[in-house]
Amino acid sequence: MKKPSQFDAIVVGAGPSGNACAYTMAKAGLKVLQIERGEYPGSKNVQGAILYAKALEEIIPDFREDAPLERHIIEQRMWMLDDSSFVGTHVRSADYDKPPYNRYTIIRAQFDKWFSAKVREAGALLICETTVNHLIMDGDQVVGVQCDREQGDVYADVVVLADGVNSTLARKAGFHGEIKAQNVALAVKEILFLPEDTIRQRFNVGEESGVVIEMMGRITDGMMGTGFLYTNKESLTIGVGCMLSDFKSNPNRTSPYVLLENMKRHPAIAPLIEGGEMKEYCAHLIPEGGFNAIPQVYGNGWLIAGDSGGFVNAAHREGSNLAMTTGRLAAETVIAAKAAGKGFRADALKPYKAALDDSFVMKDLRKYRDLPSVMHKSPQFFTTYPDLVAQAARTMITVDGVDKKSKEREVFAHFRKTRKLTGLMGDAYKLWKAIR
Repeated sequence: MKKPSQFDAIVVGAGPSGNACAYTMAKAGLKVLQIERGEYPGSKNVQGAILYAKALEEIIPDFREDAPLERHIIEQRMWMLDDSSFVGTHVRSADYDKPPYNRYTIIRAQFDKWFSAKVREAGALLICETTVNHLIMDGDQVVGVQCDREQGDVYADVVVLADGVNSTLARKAGFHGEIKAQNVALAVKEILFLPEDTIRQRFNVGEESGVVIEMMGRITDGMMGTGFLYTNKESLTIGVGCMLSDFKSNPNRTSPYVLLENMKRHPAIAPLIEGGEMKEYCAHLIPEGGFNAIPQVYGNGWLIAGDSGGFVNAAHREGSNLAMTTGRLAAETVIAAKAAGKGFRADALKPYKAALDDSFVMKDLRKYRDLPSVMHKSPQFFTTYPDLVAQAARTMITVDGVDKKSKEREVFAHFRKTRKLTGLMGDAYKLWKAIR
C-alpha cells in the first residue's frame, strides 16, 4: 500500500543539475527534499570548472551579484600539440570583456555551496552526509527513497535523479544498464596556486578577465581525450582526461596521474605553470558517450538530469550548462504535472523529453552524435595529425633559403607518405560527416 507523500519532490544530488532542479521547484512553492552524499554540497568537487552564464541566468537572473566567480573568460585558445610544440588558434574579443559576461571560471566547492544556499533560501530542505541506497517502488511507480539513516524511508510524488555519472540508483532500479567504458572519460585535475600578478602577466589579462586553453594531441599518449588549462584569480586549473576504455587498453599502461605529469612538462605548458604550488588534486568520471548513449530519462515517478543522464557535450567541452538546463527543465516538468493534477506517471512526465529535444541540449548532442564513434576508431587524430600539422607549420615558417613552393611540395609529400591520399580523404570525410 502506497504511503502518503511527505514531499512533492525529492532531488538526489546537490551538483549543478540537482541544485538547478531543487531551486526551480522550491521557488515555485513545491515542498522539496534534496539529499546529498557529501559532507556539504561541493565537498566532493575541489576542482575548477567553467560556468556558462546563460544557463544560470535562466534560473537565477541576478546571480552575478553574489556568486563566487573567479574570472570572466575573454580568450579561448585551442591547441594541437606534438611532443615539442603546438599549433593553434586564439579567439579573443573585447566584447567578452563587457558585462554581462558570457563565461566564468569557478571553483566548484565554493560555487556548489553558494548555489545550495540559494536552494535553501527558496525553501527546499537539504540533508547532507546521507546516501540513498534504493528507490522505493509501489508496483512500477517510484514513490520515494530509502536512505542509510534510521527511519530512512522518505516518500514523495516524484524523484529526480541528479546523482552523477553512472547513477547507481537508476542502475539498481533497472532504468538503464552499466555505463560502457567507451562512453565515459576519466579526468584528473590539479589546482596550482600562483600570485595573481603572475597570472595576469603570463596570460595578458586584467584583474578579473581570464583565459581558457583546450588541448589535444600527443599529451594523451595516443588515447582519445583532451587537456585543458583555466585561469582562476590566484590559481590555475590544469587537467587531462581520456576515455576509460582507452586507459584499459592502452599498451603503454599510462596512468592518469602520469599522463598529467607528462602534460605539465610539455614545453608549451611548463612555462605557463612554472612556480605553481599544487594544493588540490582530484579524479572524476565524465559521461562522453553523447547522443547515442543517453538513456531513458523519465518514467513512472522519476526523472534523470545532468551527468546521470549523460548530458555532456564533449565536442565543445560543455557540461555545467547542460546540467543546469536539464535540471531546470526537469523541475518545470514536475511543476506543470503537479498543476495539472493528473499524477506523475510517465505520460505526465513525458513533456520533459519534448522540452529536452526542443532545447540546445539535444540539438547539439544530436549534431555531434557520430563524433564519439569516429574518434574511437581514428587514433590518428590524436597522434599522426598533430605531428603532421606541427611539422608542416615548422617547415613553412622556418626561413632557410628554400623557396616556399618547394616547402609546400615537401609538406604535401610528407602528408601523402604518412597517411596516403586515400587515408587523408577518408579522414576528412569522416570528420566532416561527424560534425556537419
